[in-house]
Amino acid sequence: MTYPVPDQRPAGRHHLHTALWLAGLGIPVLPLRGKRPMANCPTCADTACGGRPTMKTSGSCACPRPCHGWAAATTDPSVITSPAWTAAWRRAVAVAYHPGGAELTVVDLDTPAAVVWARTTLPTTRTVPTTRGEHWIYRGAMRSANGVREGVDLKSAMAYARWLGPGTGTMANLPDAVRALVVKEPPALRAAPPTVAVPAGAGEGECPHRTPAYLDRGIAMAEQRITEARSAVHATVYRTFLAVLSAHGRCGCLSGTHVARLFAAAQAKGESPRHCTEAWANARTRLGL
Repeated sequence: MTYPVPDQRPAGRHHLHTALWLAGLGIPVLPLRGKRPMANCPTCADTACGGRPTMKTSGSCACPRPCHGWAAATTDPSVITSPAWTAAWRRAVAVAYHPGGAELTVVDLDTPAAVVWARTTLPTTRTVPTTRGEHWIYRGAMRSANGVREGVDLKSAMAYARWLGPGTGTMANLPDAVRALVVKEPPALRAAPPTVAVPAGAGEGECPHRTPAYLDRGIAMAEQRITEARSAVHATVYRTFLAVLSAHGRCGCLSGTHVARLFAAAQAKGESPRHCTEAWANARTRLGL
């Protein structure tokens, strides 16, 4: 694969010309109907055709249409210019490509804050401006993941990225700092009790929240909310901590074990222990605890 340099341009503005140009460089392409690829045809709906996408191919499906999302991406000019694909290019709003199939990883920075984070954390590489941020492109493939940090998605294997131009800068090899964003910390580290203040009980009498089932269900729901966050992880963690403290922060229900469970869920989503401690402290401050 030879990624295009900034002064290279396809021989035309039509999506088909761009697709053929990229395919000639070894970059698998597919048409986008909007923000998403073309939908599967009725024959291939829900993989009824038997196709099973793998890391770089669409599997056994022989459908001539650009089905199967990212797995339809191809560098074969005979496929790209076939009648079914030509019709799709006419309806397409943009060209997409499969980074993993080209041995690339796209760090999709979707907010100004995410761009600032990348500039202070990651090695410089080829950069492409987007409508809301930047794409940082590295040489090397890895597992894709969304929401690895607030405003940061990783697009590589089994994913697609919109083609927005060749960008500028020299492409660097995929750094460990990016690979580490999808690696969970060892459970023993995540389970370590955090050194945070646990609210003392207020008032007299037995706390109604001490019912084990009630409290455990609340903590489990909080863990699930954090675990299922696909974006805005920082905000989700803070709001979840705030909700838990609102319900249990004034009566002495929470123990260090409960807080450790919440911190473990947050760290499994990529939050650092420092961020967890700060979010917990900010939630306590807001509630006057």
